[in-house]
Amino acid sequence: MITRAQLIGQIKQKKSFLCVGLDTDIEKIPEHLKSHPTPVLEFNRQIIDATKDICVAYKPNSAFYESRGVPGLQSLIATWKYLPKDCLNIVDAKRGDIGNTSDKYAEAFFDEQASGMSFDAITVSPYMGSDSVTPYLKYEGKWVIILALTSSAGSRDFQYLTTEQGLLYETVIKKANTWAGADRLMYVVGATKSAEFTTIRQYAPDNFLLVPGVGAQGGSLEEVCRYGMTKDCGLLVNASRSIIYASGGRDFADAARAEALKIQQMMEVELEKARVI
Repeated sequence: MITRAQLIGQIKQKKSFLCVGLDTDIEKIPEHLKSHPTPVLEFNRQIIDATKDICVAYKPNSAFYESRGVPGLQSLIATWKYLPKDCLNIVDAKRGDIGNTSDKYAEAFFDEQASGMSFDAITVSPYMGSDSVTPYLKYEGKWVIILALTSSAGSRDFQYLTTEQGLLYETVIKKANTWAGADRLMYVVGATKSAEFTTIRQYAPDNFLLVPGVGAQGGSLEEVCRYGMTKDCGLLVNASRSIIYASGGRDFADAARAEALKIQQMMEVELEKARVI
């Protein structure tokens, strides 16, 4: 398990707040790996080895593994076991059910004895309220990362609706903060929503924000940092495709490292500007 203090320590030590998304699509991995007995795991292993000293978190997206049935789940479990223990490991599952179902989802991703894996954190949809979040908080030391304001075009369908407590995404953050503190809750906020970061920080001044959308989706790292960074950094910026698919050849791991290093160097500049390091 990675505590808030340990995460902040990693950020300062590595001068990075990079999260590498392991959205590993077997159709997109290099051709020479497809004959490997465990191609997805081998791809992930090499990506991890190439980047583990310059990132602070990894985020496998469960859909890319669950879609492959039993072999895919085996790859997910094996990937979790291979992840560095000093990096926060997040399963991007976006679960959003209630009651016994939510309990079982929590067990699936947090209870190693039951499922073979025990991630540090999980992404969760809060649409069904506290019943869809609190079962995960029963696991001591685990993080719950709540969808708040996403980069997707469809975010305007619901997330900007007006409620008595403000816009819906603001209401989500205000309410969720009554369920746990900044040592247990993070929020997903898309990098393309940089104008809203100032507002979000009014309601979540100390929470870490998991920020997808830098790179392939066009989000600006500089703007995210300008409006979202705190004295402890408070950001985990995720990059997936731009790193793991930087090359489709035998040099894919070296290319992934080079791309991750570019991002890390930009992050170092932002951390210095904010006097985090």
